[in-house]
Amino acid sequence: MASKWRKAFKLGAAAAVAGGSGVALVYMSSVVNADRKKEQTQKKLAATGLNKRPSKPLPSRAEQLSSLASDEFDVLIIGGGATGSGCALDAASRGLKTAMVEYDDFSSGTSSRSTKLIHGGVRYLQKAIMNLDIEQYRMVKEALHERANLLEIAPHLSFPLPIMLPVYKWWQLPYFWAGIKAYDLVSGGDCLKSSYILSKSRALELFPMLKKNELKGAIVYYDGMHNDARMNISIAISAARLGATVANHVKVVDLIKTEGVVSGARVRNQLTGEEFNIKAKSVINATGPFTDSIRKMDDGETRDIVCPSAGIHIMLPDYYSPSNMGLLDPATSDGRVIFFLPWQGLTIAGTTDTPCPVTNSPGPSESDIQFILSEVKNYLTPDIDVRRGDVLSAWAGIRPLVKDPNAGDTASLVRNHVVHVSDSKLVTIAGGKWTTYRAMASETVDTAVEAAELGAGPSMTDGLMLEGAHTWAPTMFIRLVQDLGVDTAVAQHLSDTYGDRAFSVGKLAGLTGQRWPIVGRRIHQEFPYIDAEVRYAVKEYAATAVDVIARRLRISFLNVQAAEEALPVVVSIMADELGWDKEEQDRQTEDAMEFLRMQMGKDLNRASRDNIPVSLTKTEIAEYVKRFNALDDGKKGYISINDIRKSLKSQGVILTNEDVSALMATVSVETHGSLDLPEFLQMMSAIKSGTVSHSRFAKMAEMDYKAKKYGEHMERSGGGV
Repeated sequence: MASKWRKAFKLGAAAAVAGGSGVALVYMSSVVNADRKKEQTQKKLAATGLNKRPSKPLPSRAEQLSSLASDEFDVLIIGGGATGSGCALDAASRGLKTAMVEYDDFSSGTSSRSTKLIHGGVRYLQKAIMNLDIEQYRMVKEALHERANLLEIAPHLSFPLPIMLPVYKWWQLPYFWAGIKAYDLVSGGDCLKSSYILSKSRALELFPMLKKNELKGAIVYYDGMHNDARMNISIAISAARLGATVANHVKVVDLIKTEGVVSGARVRNQLTGEEFNIKAKSVINATGPFTDSIRKMDDGETRDIVCPSAGIHIMLPDYYSPSNMGLLDPATSDGRVIFFLPWQGLTIAGTTDTPCPVTNSPGPSESDIQFILSEVKNYLTPDIDVRRGDVLSAWAGIRPLVKDPNAGDTASLVRNHVVHVSDSKLVTIAGGKWTTYRAMASETVDTAVEAAELGAGPSMTDGLMLEGAHTWAPTMFIRLVQDLGVDTAVAQHLSDTYGDRAFSVGKLAGLTGQRWPIVGRRIHQEFPYIDAEVRYAVKEYAATAVDVIARRLRISFLNVQAAEEALPVVVSIMADELGWDKEEQDRQTEDAMEFLRMQMGKDLNRASRDNIPVSLTKTEIAEYVKRFNALDDGKKGYISINDIRKSLKSQGVILTNEDVSALMATVSVETHGSLDLPEFLQMMSAIKSGTVSHSRFAKMAEMDYKAKKYGEHMERSGGGV
C-alpha cells in the first residue's frame, strides 16, 4: 500500500506540473475513490464466499454433455471466446443456472489470436482529447479500469509491460509526453506504473536493437500483457467451478422457439455427430465474427452487422527485442499501428487490419507478413538483418467490427460494442475488445435478465478471482522445484500458466529417468512444456490435438516447426488418456498438420521460397550441383532422407529417431520426401537470401558432403516459416 501511495504522489506531482493543482486534486481524489471501491468490492465478494478457492473436481466432459441434454437452464450462451466465457462466469456468479456451448474449442477464434495486450487504448484517448469526444473518453476510462481488474484477478497470467515509444523528431517529445501522461492521469487509481522519458543513450541501453540514427529519446508507458488463450480457458473453467455447464466442440445448428420467443437451441456434438436440444429461458449470442449466422437463425431477413477485419501477427526470435520491453510504432507507412513485444520468450509483431471474409480457419497472407517485416526494419538497427526466414509462425485473427442494429443509420461502425435484443428475445453481444470482456459480459447478462425476467442480482465479477489466482504467489515456482523435482524453467512456466493449480499439473508428470530434473518430460527440447500438461489439458476439456498445441500449450503460435515436431508426443499422450486407436491418432495428426499448414503459416514457407528467383553465382551453382550428384545414390534424379541416412551411416554417423523426425518435418510435407535438382537449388537460394530459415535437410546434406566450416554463417533461427 505504501508503494501505491508513493506512485499516487508522483503522478499527482506530475499532474500539478502538467495541468495545475486542480488536475492534481482530481487525480488524487480518483485514487482515493478507486481504493474505496476495491475495498467495498472485496467485502461484498467475501460475504458471498465467491472468492474462496474451489475444491471440488471439475465435472467430466461427458457429465457436462449429459447435463446439457437433460437440464433446463436460465441462460444459454452460444460462443466460448472471451466474451461468451465472461457471460457464463457472470451469469453463474449471480446464481443463474448457466450453460455455454462452443462450436470449436474455448478461445479457438479471435480470443487466442490477439496482440496479447490488456490496454485502455492510447490512440482512443488521443482522439477523445483532440475531438472533445466524451463517449470515447468514457470508453478509455472503462478499459483502463478493466485492465487493472484483469491484472488483479489473474496475476499469474498477466503483468504490466513497459512499452517504448521512440522519438525521432524533437517536436514529438512534448507532444507524445503530454498524451502518455494524460493516459496515466485518466487511469487514476487504476494506473499500473507511471510513464517516463528516456534520453537517447538510456533508450538504447534498454532497447539496444533500436535504430540509432536521428533518435532523440523515448517515452515509456505501461500496459498489461497476458496469455490470451489461457486467460480465456481460465474464465471458462472458473464458470464451470461455479456450477456452469460448459462444453466445447458443440455446434448450434438451429434455435428453438416457443410462441415466438427463443427458448433454447438444437446442437450437435462435433466429435460424435449426436444431436440434442438444450432448453433455456434466455439465449445469448456471443459468437464474435459469426454473430450474423446466429442472428439469421433467429430471423432470416435480418441485416448483417459484422464487418470482419483480419489482423495478422508474426513470431520472431527472442533476439529481436529485449525480454522486458515492448515497442510501439504509432504511425506506420500506411497509418496503422504496429506493436513489437516480448511474449513467451520470443517476439511478437503485429497487427494489420485488412477486410476479410468470415471463416473458421483464417490464415495469414504473405503480403501482410512482408508489410510487418518492412515496418520492423524501419525501427531496428541495420546491424540486425530482418529476414523472412526468421518468421517462426504467423497467424490471422478476425476482428468483428460491428454496425449498431439499434440505430437508424447502419452504415457506420460503432466504436465499442453493441448489445441487441431481437423481437424473439435473442440477446446478441458483438464488437468490443479483449480488455473489456468482463464489462461487456456484465451488460449482456443484465440485458438477458431483464428481457427474460429472470430476477437475478447484479454482476459479481469485478474483483472475482479466476482459476489459479486464489493462493498464487510469484515465488510459487520455487516450491514446485523443491517439492516436485521439475527444472526451474518448467516450474516458472507451470506457475505462470496454471497459478495455484500448477501442483495439480506437476503431480501428473512422468519420471525423466535422469538425475535432474526428476519429473517432467519435455514434449520439445526448446520449450518448457511437459507431458503432464497434455494429461491435465484433457481434464480441462481438450478433445483434439489442435486443442492442445494451439490453446492449452501455445507451441503452434510460437514456432510452427517445433509444434510439428512435438505433435507425435502430444497425440500419443492424448491417445492414452482418451483411448484413441491408430486410425483416430492418424486422423488427429492429419487435422493438426492441416491446422499448422493453413492457419499457423507453415504453407507460406514453401510459397515464399518458390516465389523467389534462384539467385546463386555460377560457382555456387556448380558447387551445389556437385553436392547433389554426390548424394543422389543410384542417379535417380532426386535425393531423399534415406540417401543421406545411408551415406552418413557408412561414415559411422547414426541418425536418431528424433533426427529423422526433424528431417521429415522439413522435407516430407513440402517436397513429398525428396528433392530434385531444381528444388534443391531453390532451397539453397532461399536459405542464402534469408527468405526461409535454415533447412535441417540441407544442413544434414551438407554435413554428409563435407566437414562443417567453423564460423560458417547460420541462417536458422529456430525453424522459421
